Amino acid sequence: MSEQDKKNKKPVTGTAKKHKKKELDRSTVILITGLVLIAIPCLILGWILISASLDTGTPILGDRFQGDLDPAITSEQISQIETQVASEGSVDSVTVELATATLRIYVDAADSLSEEEATALSQTVYQDVTSVLPESTYFTSTSSKKMYDLEVHVYNDLSLAGTDGYMYVIRTKNAAMEQAEVQTVSKPLDADLAQQLRDELEEKRNPSDDNEDEEIVSGEDTEQQDNSEGIE
Repeated sequence: MSEQDKKNKKPVTGTAKKHKKKELDRSTVILITGLVLIAIPCLILGWILISASLDTGTPILGDRFQGDLDPAITSEQISQIETQVASEGSVDSVTVELATATLRIYVDAADSLSEEEATALSQTVYQDVTSVLPESTYFTSTSSKKMYDLEVHVYNDLSLAGTDGYMYVIRTKNAAMEQAEVQTVSKPLDADLAQQLRDELEEKRNPSDDNEDEEIVSGEDTEQQDNSEGIE
């Protein structure tokens, strides 16, 4: 081989090494990328499991009225309502409760209270409440905000429940209602049906002698039938 041929001949070893190095670098990048893609969801899942384990036994608290009930009813306003309602005639005692976005006024009135008087008193108490908490502000929802519901309970002696002297009136104003509604819950809408249900309940609690005799006779008939079948 001449000197010129030796000069023109390119080295083969260096090119092969470069090509092999490029392939190795590409494989390493693909491997690292794959490991990262696998590691990310594993780390997220692991974090979720660890957080859940650490939070075990801890209640999850939330506020389903977030952004609603604004303005809020204060304890001072509740005290003012109690004082104002207690000063009304025929009121023996009053209790005001605020729970789950509902303001409830319980008025224990005179035992001799009639239905007309109880209805009128519920209206008076309702006006007492709305004089402290304006209806349009506290008990009327808008398209973007929910507000409080209002219930006024007026009743006489609870031990009279089930008798003609018992009286219980509820005046209700849900935040979605245009105006309050009143119902005498101590007076059934269907008196005959109500009496029938009471009689059936009383019969279950205290079975009459006639029913007991029927059960005994029925038992004897069954026993005689079993004996006759055994003789045959």
